[in-house]
Parts: sequence; structure tokens; C-alpha cells
Amino acid sequence: MNFHSFISAKISASSGGKKSIARPIVKIAVGGIALGIAVMIITLAIVTGFQNEIKSKVIGFGSHISIVKMDNNVSFEPQPIAQNQGFILDLRSQPYINYIQVFATKNGIIRTKTDNEGVVVKGVDKRYNWDFLQKNLKAGKVIDFADSASSKEILISQSIADKLNVGINDKLLVYFINKKPADDSVNYTQYEQRVRDFRVCGIYDTGFEELDSKTVFADIRQIRRLNYWAPDQVGGFEIGISDLSKIDQVNDEVNEVIGYEYSAQSIKESNSGIFSWLDLMDSNAIIIISLMIAVAAINMISALLILILERTNMIGLLKALGSTNAGIRIIFLHQASRLIGKGLIAGNTIGIGLCLLQKYFHWIRLDKKVYYIDFVPVNFDIIHVLLLNVGTIVVCFLMMLLPTLVITRITPIKALRFR
Repeated sequence: MNFHSFISAKISASSGGKKSIARPIVKIAVGGIALGIAVMIITLAIVTGFQNEIKSKVIGFGSHISIVKMDNNVSFEPQPIAQNQGFILDLRSQPYINYIQVFATKNGIIRTKTDNEGVVVKGVDKRYNWDFLQKNLKAGKVIDFADSASSKEILISQSIADKLNVGINDKLLVYFINKKPADDSVNYTQYEQRVRDFRVCGIYDTGFEELDSKTVFADIRQIRRLNYWAPDQVGGFEIGISDLSKIDQVNDEVNEVIGYEYSAQSIKESNSGIFSWLDLMDSNAIIIISLMIAVAAINMISALLILILERTNMIGLLKALGSTNAGIRIIFLHQASRLIGKGLIAGNTIGIGLCLLQKYFHWIRLDKKVYYIDFVPVNFDIIHVLLLNVGTIVVCFLMMLLPTLVITRITPIKALRFR
């Protein structure tokens, strides 16, 4: 143990006495650091956890990027495009693309004996990525696709099932208003009403009412027949990528590959309102973290200043014995580092402990209709914890340099005269 560490240890040992003025101040400082780091860990875990949950729900209904035919009309029913496209092979060869799947959507009305419900029927094929819906499946199963005929199975949400009072294996009639190919003698578009019967094969519940309340899944071949499309026509393509943070870059690259006839749109663009709302949470987290770091730094400044003033006689004696201002400052910085260490250990224990309890036991619940999820989600990332700790240490040490400037103003004569 060197000289500075030895003196610092002696100060720590004597500061715990009942007559010490600094004792309550030190406890408050340590408590402030512990509270600050715990709040920061919990805040970042909850904010990132909530963002990840909502993003996964939005992306689960579609994909990261969708490709459709260039069309100025905004509609749930895109114009048909050929399934065999030259750019598909180019996109599949890219390392950042996980999958490419086809889809088609069509507006419809589900009718029962007592109720009607407007829906968007999303047609998919057997290569569709069901991972998200499998996790949120409440009853039944996903669609089985036959090789020969189109499947009559339909996957609906719990919200729709409750509204229509239907369950697994119940039959539903879905009505569509459809464009009919006009005769050669007619130069205007004709419309017709068509109906399809489906059997409920599964019921899902993601908690995302905005999408649950209107989205059902069916065989894409049903959409083709309704729209009089050719067997190789689809509404568009959905692309899943490996890194959401690169979605804008990948979307630009996809647009360059597919050409001017088609348009690629990221999930951030098609759901800009939701993603803007999630981005606002980053600002809230930054404000909370900044305030907590400021509170911890102010507490440390106050504690260190009290410790220095309480040890004025000791500082004067050390200077009389030949110690420099820098050396004495190091002694008190050693003392402050001990206090920061105690606060960080306590804060990390509390913050990490509460996060792990919530992650595995979901003991804090939410209203699913309001927050789209029935518990507070937690994203525990050790990198975030390390960055918060490092940031707190750096800021506290920089701020603690200010009170140590008082040491330079203490002279041995004045300090020892009133001993």
C-alpha cells in the first residue's frame, strides 16, 4: 500500500465515528450513486425492452421491407406482379437478407348470423415465416397448404374471434368486392361481389390491437382466384433482414436492385407513426439518465467538499511535512473512489436484481389494450450496464476535481493555527 492509499484508508476508518460531520453526508452520497445507477439500469432496460417488443410485433405482421409494384394509389390491395423476378436471385445472395416471401392482401367482410367485421385478408404460401405467429398462437394451428388445391383454412385473431363469437373449426363466410375483367365491348371497370367460405384453423393474439383487429391470414391462391390473377402473380414480396439497425441502408440497396417499376418500403416508413413514438422514448431515457448522473455527481461533490473541510488541519500538517497539492488531491480522490465503488456495487445489485426478477417473473403487469403488452418488458444487456457504470465513473471523477481545488487554498500556517 502506497502513502496516498494508506492515508485515504485512515480517513475512511475515522470518518465512521459518531462525531464525524461527514458521516451522514457520505451516506447520502453513496445512497445517491446507488439510486442513480439503479434507476439508469432499470430505465434503459425497460425502454429498450418495450421498443424491441413493439418493433417485433409490427415486423411480425409483415417484414422489415416490402416490395410492391409502383402505384400512386394507396390501398391494401396492391397491383399484381410476376412471382419470378430476376432481382430475387440477386437479393437472396446478399448476406444481410434472411428470407424473401410472397404475399397478397385484399379487403373483405366476415359475416356470421349475427355480426359483420371488416378485415384485411393476407394471402401467404407454404414458405411463409410463421415464427412470430407461432409464438402468439392461442389455439389451433397455422395454415396447412395442400399441393393441389388452395386451402380453405383461415387464421384469425383473438380480437376478431371474440367479436364474432367463433372458435376453432368454425366456418366463416368472407365477402369481397372485386374488379371483374370487362368485356371487349365495355370500356369501364366492372365490380362484383364474391364470397368464400373458410374454416378457422387457428387463433392468435399479439396484443397489438391496431393490427389484430383487422388482419387474418389465408392461402394466397384464394386471393389469386378472387382477383382473376395468373398462377404466378403475387401482390408483392416481403424481405426479412438480420440487423434492424441497418434497415434504411438495406432498403436503399433493395430499391437500386429492383428498378423503377417496383417500390421497396421499409417497415419504418409504412409505420412511421409507431416508430416515431418509439424514438421519443430514447429522449425520455436520455433525460432520466442525465438527471441521475447529475444527482450522483452533485452528491459526490458535496461529500468530498465536506471531507476536505473536515480534514483542513490534516491537510495543513501534510503540507508542512512536504506534501504537494497534487499528492493531497490524490489522497481525497482515493477516498472518493471508495465511495463511488460502494455506490456502484449497491446500485448494480439493486438495478440488475429488479430487472432479472421482472424479466423472468413478470411481476409488474400492464394493461394490454393500452400498452400492447400485458407486462413490463425488460431487455437486460450487459453492454448497457457496463457503459452506464463507466459513464458514471468518468463524470463523477471529472466533477470531483472541482472540490479538490479547495486544497490549493489551504496554507499550513492558517490550518495549524486553529488546530
